[in-house]
Amino acid sequence: MRIDSIALRLAGLFALVALAVFMVIGAALYSQVNKSFDVLPNAELEARYSVLESSINRFGNPEHWARFSSKLNLLHEEDRRLRFWVVSDDPAYEYGHPNAALRRFAEGPLGIRELLTSEDGAPLKVLVSALGPREQRPALRFLIGIDVANLRQTQHDLLIALFACAALGVLLASVLGFWVARLGLRPLVRVSRQAQQLAPPRLAGRLRPSHLPPELEQLVNAFNAALGRVEQAYGQLESFNADVAHELRSPLTNLIGQTQVALTRGRSAEHYFEVLQSNLEELERLRSIVNDMLFLASADQGSKAANLSALSLAEEVAATVDYLDFILEDAGVSVQVQGDAQALVERNYLRRALTNLIHNAAQHCEAGQVISVVISVDAEQARIAVSNPGPEIAEAHLPRLFERFYRVDPSRHGGAGNHGLGLAIVKAVATMHGGSVFAGSSAGANTFGLRLPRGGETL
Repeated sequence: MRIDSIALRLAGLFALVALAVFMVIGAALYSQVNKSFDVLPNAELEARYSVLESSINRFGNPEHWARFSSKLNLLHEEDRRLRFWVVSDDPAYEYGHPNAALRRFAEGPLGIRELLTSEDGAPLKVLVSALGPREQRPALRFLIGIDVANLRQTQHDLLIALFACAALGVLLASVLGFWVARLGLRPLVRVSRQAQQLAPPRLAGRLRPSHLPPELEQLVNAFNAALGRVEQAYGQLESFNADVAHELRSPLTNLIGQTQVALTRGRSAEHYFEVLQSNLEELERLRSIVNDMLFLASADQGSKAANLSALSLAEEVAATVDYLDFILEDAGVSVQVQGDAQALVERNYLRRALTNLIHNAAQHCEAGQVISVVISVDAEQARIAVSNPGPEIAEAHLPRLFERFYRVDPSRHGGAGNHGLGLAIVKAVATMHGGSVFAGSSAGANTFGLRLPRGGETL
């Protein structure tokens, strides 16, 4: 299994969470026990002192003091953890043979403090009290010590036990977390196996979202939607490739056929001129297809219009109509322009799009009809709508009319100067300017157009 698998990552996260939990709980438990260990010896020292305080205050002469010393010896023999010292200016009233270090310790603050003895280095909790003079006895310092080495060892053992339990808990959390993660990821494994079976050209299949967790079901639905778009794009690509092959094959076939016929036997110069003229027309058609394909490929790669300027759309439409004057005259149609607006565009690209829109409208008009070009302002964009009278186009076709080589009537496959890329180029020009295209069909008129950024606005 790869070290970057989701199961291992989840197991690692479980381990980290378990480690954090154990550390917090262990620290709280150790702190609480440590406080208890501090309270126990302190309480015992205070209890011992409360019992001995009245006795030591009653003994004020050497004879009585000897009896008190015997009592301290007996207490030490009964509980070896206890140590007693009495520090005084009069050696007769001292107990426990206090050395210089102990004398300095006794002169320190009163209360319970910790002392490290030089005998074995064991820690002692020592209660230091001061007693005033009585009869023949001078003032003295009374010290009661209790050995806390066992408590320290218990604390150390507890700390080791906590670390061991934490390590074991983290290990168990990792193992169980890995098992739980593998169990929880089984639906994902099933989905992955289903996805591995999907490959071109078999894209019609879909992942089954049933019996899946809600989170994974959302992912599967999104994947299926993406797969639907891929299938549609793949189908369009196949259709596109077939259309490209067909569009290129026709002029190439014409070129080859006419050339072969011309070479079968000697011809007059006039006949060769006619063949070359026909071949030139086919070559021009091929060049037009190739140029359009290169332009669309550049647009697909994210090319943007660069040489932008604020132009009058009505003036650009008028210039385009003048350019198409012969085509419009042959078709017997006229163009009527309404409205005007400023747009931030690149002139060459705009005129190419306008040429395709007006030419497309002229191809689908009857003689004597009028093409309407309406320029308006839509929100923050300028809108150019080119309408021509004609039979209504079904709603299902409208979203696809700007696709390459798409035709409402497949039987009408091409024609002179028409290879199914005109509206696709219009869409590419709009996209390169940060605009959009639209199409509509109603009331006996078909409308195609584009929206472009208004003049003075930034893209």
